Amino acid sequence: MANTSSAKKCVRKMARKTATNKNRRTGVRSTLRKVEDAITAGDQAAARDALGKAEPEMMRAVGKGIFHKNTGARKISRLSKRVKAMAG
Repeated sequence: MANTSSAKKCVRKMARKTATNKNRRTGVRSTLRKVEDAITAGDQAAARDALGKAEPEMMRAVGKGIFHKNTGARKISRLSKRVKAMAG
């Protein structure tokens, strides 16, 4: 339990940041799920479109420190590989 006023302020700040990061993480996961759904449905045009929206969203989250840089690169790489494989 926070005792000093500065510690109480830190707790309030942390709660706000946690809520913001949670919303951003949820948004990124939603965009990635749209790509997954399009791949599962076999709709290459929708998958390519969804990937185009998911990539900047993921990299924005990486820039904000929500995901590690390598995690973002890995996820985008694997998804783009799967979308590309749909063509052939």
